[in-house]
Amino acid sequence: MVPRKLLILGGTGFVGRSLAARWAAEPAAAGSSIVVPSRRPTRGGALATLPTVRRVAADVHDPATLERLLEGVDAVVNLVAILHGSAAQFEAAHVVLPQRLAAACQRAGVSRLVHVSALGVPDGDPQSAPSRYLRSKAAGEQVLRSAPGLALTILRPSVIFGADDRFIRLFARLQALAPVMALAGADARFQPVWVEDVAAALVRCLLDPATAGRVIECAGPEIWTLGQLVRLAGRWSGHERPVLPLPDWAGRLQAGALGLLPGEPLMSGDNLDSMKVPNVATGRLPGLAALGIRPSSVGAVMAPLLAGGPTDADRRRAGRA
Repeated sequence: MVPRKLLILGGTGFVGRSLAARWAAEPAAAGSSIVVPSRRPTRGGALATLPTVRRVAADVHDPATLERLLEGVDAVVNLVAILHGSAAQFEAAHVVLPQRLAAACQRAGVSRLVHVSALGVPDGDPQSAPSRYLRSKAAGEQVLRSAPGLALTILRPSVIFGADDRFIRLFARLQALAPVMALAGADARFQPVWVEDVAAALVRCLLDPATAGRVIECAGPEIWTLGQLVRLAGRWSGHERPVLPLPDWAGRLQAGALGLLPGEPLMSGDNLDSMKVPNVATGRLPGLAALGIRPSSVGAVMAPLLAGGPTDADRRRAGRA
């Protein structure tokens, strides 16, 4: 049963744009439509080139609006997430929104939901997690799992990289400017996953109802420390700088100073708390291989990209050729 109308919450973001493009090009989904609500629908401008995508101005945090958006919908993908914020902001994005979404789905008769969470989320007590981010993500998962009537699939990705990421590319740009990289959390471990592999996993889950009831870990083929990834980003972009690991106290001072700058901070104290949990697959749950996806390594994608090579979209088109 292929969804004929798909609602993507958070669809103007990094993963949402890739998912919309993949779904629009998926032969099995031919004739289906995609609705992408946003308070700023002009974001995600690339979506305008997809004829099956309709961007609408809407606040998905409003219960009545959510219910209207769900009219005639066959499946929902929830990508809404924040990395920085207060306890109240994390609660609103990661717990209250899933609560409202589950209730709205029940009232609208929509049962299929694919929810994107994160690696490092505890399966037990949410309060056992060390950060507001992970605690709120865990609580959001529990909300959805306890909702009656939902055919729920949860994806837990590691840090996601790609042409438009705010991770590998950001560290590459910083090294073009700074003579040395003073780095908090340098020993934190990650298993980076390509945005196109995450999008492919979402498509497979939407097409396969047997994935309902499962939690799937989305991780790349390699485990790296943050310090190693920063050095690689500099090397691939031609601006490799020495990495100076900071002790925890100095990292927290740095995070506090970054938080005073305008815009989204590069690193926060809560990020440092999240990095106490390795952001790697546990191996206890199915991974991308269970969906028939062989994940790409960060080097295979980002090394040519940072050197001016093909973008994610180029690679996606080549994969369909």
